[in-house]
Amino acid sequence: MGESRDSRADRRDAASPFHSTTVERRPRRLSSLISQALSFDDGDAYAAGEVGFMARALVQATMPHSDPKTNEFVRHNGHYSLSILAPKGVGLPYGRYPRLVLAYLNTEAVKRKTRHIELDHHFSHFCAALGIPPTTGPRGSLPHLREQMQRLFASTFQCVFHDEGKGRHAGDGFLIAEKRALWWDPRRETGDASWGSHVVLSERFFREASEAPVPLDLRVLRALRSPFEIDIYVWLIWRFFRLRKPVTIPWDSLQLQFGCGYKNPRHFKRRFLKYLKSVISYYPEVRLTNTEAGLLLKPSPPHVASRSSPMKL
Repeated sequence: MGESRDSRADRRDAASPFHSTTVERRPRRLSSLISQALSFDDGDAYAAGEVGFMARALVQATMPHSDPKTNEFVRHNGHYSLSILAPKGVGLPYGRYPRLVLAYLNTEAVKRKTRHIELDHHFSHFCAALGIPPTTGPRGSLPHLREQMQRLFASTFQCVFHDEGKGRHAGDGFLIAEKRALWWDPRRETGDASWGSHVVLSERFFREASEAPVPLDLRVLRALRSPFEIDIYVWLIWRFFRLRKPVTIPWDSLQLQFGCGYKNPRHFKRRFLKYLKSVISYYPEVRLTNTEAGLLLKPSPPHVASRSSPMKL
């Protein structure tokens, strides 16, 4: 997860307290992100038809950022935990692509109010809908996206709430889709339109996806290049939508939720703050501060206005 780079960074002096309105230097990538974010000011997500949704269960704890090289994965958020189990011959979903696919499926489920989700007749067209430039070859986006979708649909998700002190335990398991038909050939740009691809979401995931989803701006989701950035962005939307008074999230809690693979807490903190700077270029209204105890969140305007959103947090 890039810890060797963070190790070199650790030898430098600690950065000054981070705040969303203060950026001391603007590297080329960050300047590009800011320019891109400013271009969104022409209209909000609703006006642009770019409102998407993500299930809360997959926001409170998330999938791996990189290949865990195992078939079982767990992330924690307080008393809540998300575990993912995949067949050994398939592997766990990881990275940016399955997150984009989940947002697509969740958004379609909310807007169309159905478990039957039609995908595109051509793989490259579906790729473009996710904001992924379609490329072929062994390292191309098309075969990688198809592999990640196969991993995603083969995996079992288990959400557990466990509070030992109060003697409370509850759990719920589900598949993302109970049926799927993926007929795309990543080597071809064309195909028989009568063999369109589709998935049937599981009843449990459909309920989670449609009853109280987290609204997000799909333009931002497609622009963010790192799965870590995507997780931070969606988490911030969820936290600030329901935040009524300041709260400090301890760094060790954030590490369990976002990056349990980091052995050194300082490595995680540096990487988190780096990606946070990129994320808030799209959400400049957010009010937060880096403290020794953790990340201090203060009530802020929601990034996506609620309007007729079904979100009920």
